[in-house]
Amino acid sequence: MTKKIWFDMDGTIANLYGVNGWLEMLTAYDATPYATAKPLFNMNALARVLNRLTREGWEICVVSWLSKNSNAEYDMAVTEAKMAWLNKHLHSVKFTQIDIIAYGTPKHENRNGILFDDEMQNRNGWGEGAYDVQNIIEILKSL
Repeated sequence: MTKKIWFDMDGTIANLYGVNGWLEMLTAYDATPYATAKPLFNMNALARVLNRLTREGWEICVVSWLSKNSNAEYDMAVTEAKMAWLNKHLHSVKFTQIDIIAYGTPKHENRNGILFDDEMQNRNGWGEGAYDVQNIIEILKSL
């Protein structure tokens, strides 16, 4: 198996759907929820495990969708918000690759390794090595 670990963001590590008024803001082309989403679990614990895995040769990556409502300016704002979120909450993690892609783009195309994603369709498309959001840290500790 390729030693790559991929993370979705929204609903997987970032609680986008817990931001009050998130859907209204996204449909109004407001990227605030992407910046203000709280982590879904302890990011310090995640960073420690990811940094150990990096030392052991694993590559740490992100594949996350842009907003369903989209235009070039908004896509840039969403990308900036997601990058800032990663820097704020996982600053010590050295990401090998961060792909912020159009909403609905199959995440498994041109990618391999392990995926953590809250959406079943993405896990099904990925196939073996795809996990939901349950027990992320425990699964990573077992690698």
